Amino acid sequence: MPIDVAKALAAEPRSTEISWGHKDVQLYHLGLGAGVPATDPAELRYTLESRLHVLPSFATVAGAGMGVVGGLSAPGIEVDLAAVLHGTQSIELHRPIPVDGHATATARVADIYDKGKAAILVLRTDVADEDGPLWTSRAQIFVRGEGGFGGERGPSGRLEPPQRDPDLVAERPIREDQALLYRLSGDWNPLHADPDFARLAGFDRPILHGLCSYGMALKAVVDGALDGDVARVSSYSVRFAGIVHPGESLRVRAWHLDEGRLQLTATVPEREDAPVLGDGVVTYG
Repeated sequence: MPIDVAKALAAEPRSTEISWGHKDVQLYHLGLGAGVPATDPAELRYTLESRLHVLPSFATVAGAGMGVVGGLSAPGIEVDLAAVLHGTQSIELHRPIPVDGHATATARVADIYDKGKAAILVLRTDVADEDGPLWTSRAQIFVRGEGGFGGERGPSGRLEPPQRDPDLVAERPIREDQALLYRLSGDWNPLHADPDFARLAGFDRPILHGLCSYGMALKAVVDGALDGDVARVSSYSVRFAGIVHPGESLRVRAWHLDEGRLQLTATVPEREDAPVLGDGVVTYG
């Protein structure tokens, strides 16, 4: 079997040195659609180096997202990347991400679940610099065709949206070239740029990166519900529920659950609110 569960779980964590600067942060923010209107003071915090702050979801691309790459190349893991789907993503912030940084990312396979027709790899990455921990990220990766090995199924269940009007509704257009810009932050999968490759993968045209939708939704919530203060975010998690294409829109809905927690969803209004992100939760201080 391409996945050797015992070997993968017993493997030593892999550490990689990563670094980033203000250009990386600005490029990431622009890839999420930041900077419109270009002279808006609220947008300049994402685009102008003298005012720059870092959206916490930048953690998913810092060092070109080496945490997921490191997990998929761990001992005991040999999978066909065409069979891989990103299922969930979470980040936990230990302190605000600096505009310029150099850190060590330590990645490991934290668990492997058996869903019958698929296996789920739970990849954990801890990032720290000389001042201590910065963030912890966790990704669940579906690997089609690798289940049925007799392992635990793992947690299940869905977080249903509250049965009331959302406290925030924000619609964000997705530019035709947005995936082309976002991929410059490190995800070079041709699925997001090459029409021929997209058709081979079963899509009529390229799709937007799931992690781009992930960042767009967080920015909408920070700007609309947290006074634009990225430092208030403590953690952020979502389930990837569907696709969105460049040229469409993302409709983000958010509900205050209790003190310090928001729930969110994201859908495509042009396709009768087809789901893109579900089970979204932002905790904040």
